[in-house]
Amino acid sequence: MTDTGLVLEGGGMRGLYTAGVLEYFMSRNLYFPYVIGVSAGACMGASYVSRQPGRNKKVNLDFVEDKRYISLSNYVRKRELFGMDFIFDEIPNKLVPFDIDTLIKSPEQFVIVATDCETGEPRYYEKAENYNNIPELLRASSSLPFVASSVEYNNRNLMDGGISDPIPIRKAQEDGFEKNVVILTKPRGYFKKPSRMSKILKYKDHPMINEKLGVRYKHYNTTLEYLYDQEERGNAFVMAPSRTLKVGRTENNKKRLEDLYELGWNDAKEQYEKLKGFLENDHVSTN
Repeated sequence: MTDTGLVLEGGGMRGLYTAGVLEYFMSRNLYFPYVIGVSAGACMGASYVSRQPGRNKKVNLDFVEDKRYISLSNYVRKRELFGMDFIFDEIPNKLVPFDIDTLIKSPEQFVIVATDCETGEPRYYEKAENYNNIPELLRASSSLPFVASSVEYNNRNLMDGGISDPIPIRKAQEDGFEKNVVILTKPRGYFKKPSRMSKILKYKDHPMINEKLGVRYKHYNTTLEYLYDQEERGNAFVMAPSRTLKVGRTENNKKRLEDLYELGWNDAKEQYEKLKGFLENDHVSTN
């Protein structure tokens, strides 16, 4: 399995599916040498790499009904639907401690994807080079358009990684991992449609973000096509929700989120033997 990466899509609260899958992986002591995550995928991946079973569930389910986590009052006060200080400061530092030391010392490469607000291009931040700033980078990668503020890091303004590289399988391959397990947060058959919101709301200070948001659906769908082609060639193992649940990016219905988490766990359990076969097969198609 030394040549197999793990690619984690974002999706806001739909990331509870990813949390369930990763929880099952941890129960089987299954870890990948390379993990790259976008937005919620990066957050779920961080607790996975830090070897903290149960943490993703506790953080995202136990607090989802807390107004400090997600509420319109947050938006009124700070123009942030999600309470970013609460999620990326108070929770990891006080309420549900994030074991950053274990993440740093773990053998896995861990890459967080964010979008550069000035260029509109993806920025990739590796654990080894940014270990003192992992929470800040997770926040940047998770700063969804129009409901969260950008994050300044190393003289760059950063936002949601899903704007520029929603499913970073090509980056994983560029980094030397030609075979990848990819966890999606929408069922198979889903393709993104043009966003009406991106036509109505605009960033005055970040015109490249506006441009990227306008064509994001095309980039996402092209990436999906590439992913499924890689799957057919035997270079990718794709895990996606086996059934459709009504869960949006900003979902705060705890029961729906619990169902999505359980779906992730059960899908991983049902596909585990097939996944083992994929991992044990060293063949890589280059045609």
